[in-house]
Formats: sequence, C-alpha cells, structure tokens
Amino acid sequence: MSTTTTRASAPPAARGRASTPRSRMTALARTELTLLGRNKGTLFAALFVPLVLPFSLKSASGQMDLAGAGLTVGTLILPAAIGFSLLFAVYSALVGVFVVRREELVLKRLRTGELRDGEILAGAAMPAVLSGLVQSVLLAVGCALLLDLGAPSAVYLSVLGLLLGLVLCAALAAVTASFTRTGESAQVTPLPFMFVSMFGSGTVLPLELLPDRLASVCELLPLTPVITLVRGGWTGDLSGAETLGAVATAVAWTVLAVFAVRRRFRWEPRH
Repeated sequence: MSTTTTRASAPPAARGRASTPRSRMTALARTELTLLGRNKGTLFAALFVPLVLPFSLKSASGQMDLAGAGLTVGTLILPAAIGFSLLFAVYSALVGVFVVRREELVLKRLRTGELRDGEILAGAAMPAVLSGLVQSVLLAVGCALLLDLGAPSAVYLSVLGLLLGLVLCAALAAVTASFTRTGESAQVTPLPFMFVSMFGSGTVLPLELLPDRLASVCELLPLTPVITLVRGGWTGDLSGAETLGAVATAVAWTVLAVFAVRRRFRWEPRH
C-alpha cells in the first residue's frame, strides 16, 4: 500500500538528543507514527481491511470439509484474521514506508546522525509492528467471543507464532523495499507474496484440505509456520516435532531475510 510522501525531518534521536538505542528508536518511531496517522489510505488498508476479509470466509467455510480436517469455523477464521493483519498492517504497509522514506532521502539523512542502520529500520517499523500486534490481539479476542472458540489449548504456541510473524513480515518488507523503485510501485511489489501467503500458507484454505504433496510444499512458505502455530495454539493438536519444525522454518526465513536486508537494502533513491 502506498504511503504519503510527506517530507519528514530527522527525529530528535537522529540529531543527538538521545544517547541510547532505545530512546533513539522510540523518537524515530514517534515520528513515523505521526506520518502514518496522516495517511488515511494506508490506515484504512492496514486497520480495516484485515477486520473485514476474514469474515468473508465464513460463507465459504460451508463448502469446506472442516470437520474432516479436525477444524471448526473459528479455527479457520481466527488464524486467517491474524494472517491478514500481518500481511496488510505490517508487511504491505512497511514496504511503502521504507520505499517512500528512501526516495525522500530521509533514510540517507538519518544515517548521518547517531542512529545505526538497524535502529533506523527497527524504529521505522515499530508503529506498523505495534499496530499489527494490537490488531491481532483484538481479532483473537473478538473471534474467540463471537465464534465460541473459548480459551486456546496452548496459548504459548499462538503467542510464539504471532511474534515470529511480526518480526518475519517486517524483515520481508525491508527485503521487498530493496528492489521496489518508487512509492507507486510499492503498491504492486508486495502483491505476489501476499497472494501466495493467502492461498498457500493456510490462511484462506487450511493445508489439511490440500493434497499431501502440495501441502508439503506449502509448509515451507514463509507465513505457513506462523499460521500453523497460531491455529495449533487453539486446537492443541500440534506435536512437539511439528512445533519445532514450524519454529525452525520461521526462524530460517527470518535469518535469510535479515541477511538479504544487510546485503541488498538500498539507502538512497533508485534511479
């Protein structure tokens, strides 16, 4: 999603008024939060689209053999809601943030101050990550109440999956921004990953309903372990081996994304 090309001045942390990484990133995050609040289009896509899309699955769930897969409408919609939140509120929104700030030379100016590269990216990502976290928690509570899900059987799995998803989507957003040329193209470049994740990672269609070979391939997609852990936290049917496999896959993708950011992220406009 696009982000308003508002000229942002360097936050106080970047001008030497703060001396710790935490205070510097907090100052930058506060600036980004202000800019995010001015962009109505991004706010709508990030905050309201993930609230609406999951419940469109309720009508489609009647055509799925959920009982045969050991699932219910609630365990279909809740992970989908969190998946949509990660994709729209975190991943897509941050691609636009990173690209627009780079094209406005904001990132280049920030690098001349006390802020380190990691602090710049983390501070810029913080508002989107926090909004995704809050939104996911609200969606989980809402789905649990409205869909009679009750309390999760293994809440730590859902929490772990959500935290891994937030970090992973932020890192993948920086990777996508590295080969995105303009703020306008930032509306397009996130789409492949979003579509693959929605239809191949168990967000819209649970892997249990896919052919075994196709499901085995989809298990290796970046967002699949996140959805698996979130859903497993409510169903409680994940074995220790399945849990370790999902965590290992998510961590591997995160490490790979961070490595790609360190090697390929662009700090100056692409011409």
